[in-house]
Amino acid sequence: MTTASWSLWRRIIALCSVVASLLVMVAVSATITAAANRTDTNKVMDRLTPALVNAERLYSQLLRQQTSTRTFLLTGRDSDLDAYRDAQLQEQQILADTVRLVAEEPALVAAVRDVGVATARYRSEVTEPLIAQTRATGPDPERAAPTDQARSVYIAASNRINALNQALGSRRDDVAGRVRGTSAVLILLLVFAAVVVVVAGVALALLLRRLVTRPVTNLASEVRRVAAGDYDYEIRSSGPPELSALAEDVDTMRRRINAELTDVLEARRLVEEANRMLEQQAAELTRSNRDLEQFAYVASHDLQEPLRKVASFCQLLQRRYSGQLDERADQYIGFAVDGAQRMQRLINDLLAFSRIGRLTNGFTDVDLNKVVVDAAAQFDAQREATGAEIVFAELPVVHGEEPLLGALFSNLIGNALKFRHPDRAPRVVVDCQRVDGEYEISVEDNGIGIEPEFTDKVFVIFQRLHAKETYPGTGIGLAIAKKIVEYHGGRIWIDPSHREGTLFRFTLPVPDQTAEAAASPSPIEESVS
Repeated sequence: MTTASWSLWRRIIALCSVVASLLVMVAVSATITAAANRTDTNKVMDRLTPALVNAERLYSQLLRQQTSTRTFLLTGRDSDLDAYRDAQLQEQQILADTVRLVAEEPALVAAVRDVGVATARYRSEVTEPLIAQTRATGPDPERAAPTDQARSVYIAASNRINALNQALGSRRDDVAGRVRGTSAVLILLLVFAAVVVVVAGVALALLLRRLVTRPVTNLASEVRRVAAGDYDYEIRSSGPPELSALAEDVDTMRRRINAELTDVLEARRLVEEANRMLEQQAAELTRSNRDLEQFAYVASHDLQEPLRKVASFCQLLQRRYSGQLDERADQYIGFAVDGAQRMQRLINDLLAFSRIGRLTNGFTDVDLNKVVVDAAAQFDAQREATGAEIVFAELPVVHGEEPLLGALFSNLIGNALKFRHPDRAPRVVVDCQRVDGEYEISVEDNGIGIEPEFTDKVFVIFQRLHAKETYPGTGIGLAIAKKIVEYHGGRIWIDPSHREGTLFRFTLPVPDQTAEAAASPSPIEESVS
């Protein structure tokens, strides 16, 4: 695998590994150098320099011993030897301390011991014999004058101290030179580490510029070109594998969007074509509605007039010539009168069906309790004749057209009274419950009922389940009821689970909550009988 195919992460890891290795090497070298520097510094400061000071002190103690001895030789007082004895004690302590300080330097230890031997010889050969002779014979000024032998021994001891001093100074200078050298090495290592960090930063910046910034800028430029509308432009990237993969994914997205855009444009064309067709159909529907309105006008005026004339003259013939003609003629005249009357009812029902939703005064708040009472009042004669009972629980206030809702309840109550059971008095129960933002209203009767297979057929216009001789009517009442419910945004159906009689259910939307709360009375149950 060539370095050109390395991922950006792998290149950064490689760069960081090289930098980390160099910095670790610098750190190890700096640690070793710093340890040596610290050791040499401690040796200079804590051992050689104090030892050098001790060498100076040894010379002063030797001088004290000489001065104190001369004083004693002149005075003979034993108190004058206190300084001699103290200097001798100090000398021993200084020698012991110096040996401790230079214990790691055998040559210096030997030089210290040579000083001790030389000062001991000076005392044994010069001072001690003179002190003993003065104690024996008393002070003598001539005895205080140094002899050549005494001077030679003293100079020898002094030279040994000078030699120790020079050796300690030379050794201290050597170690101090090493300290300066290791300090310079530490500085060089720190400079090298700084250079490594700077070079690594520059290399990382160049790497990011070459492998990230520039490819990302180029990729962004190509993406903007596509975003500007050039959806066929292929997006490429010459950066690391990650950016190449990103560019490939973006180009895949571009191709997919381009394909979907093509589908959308095609769909838009189809929608525009469909809209044009819908506009043509709407225009055709408008023309057809005008024709239907014209037909309704003709049906309500032009057809009604000759139909009334036919019915009127047929009835006139029936009244004037009833019993004067034969039985078959009376039968024919009856057929003509009945057909004319049925045609009038049929035309009136068709007109009522066509007017639903077309001729409107707008929706208002309608109290269904009043609507049911008014609808029931239309059947007072039938209720008295059959002993029918119409019961309804507290019904809500809905938003709709009161005449249409009155026609709805009139059709349902009228059906219940028309298709009553011969063995029991009719009973109609109107109830209501709220279900998921709708009012579900039920109209239940105890009549002859409807078979389950006909529950959908009864809502079709002109569909009858019984002969007109048995149950009169045009077969359009439930179709009108369905159209009224759907016009108010609801639905109507027959509950197939109800076995005795018929149970109609229909829904109406719940009006605005504020209006509902203001118009809703306390729940009671009313009966119209």
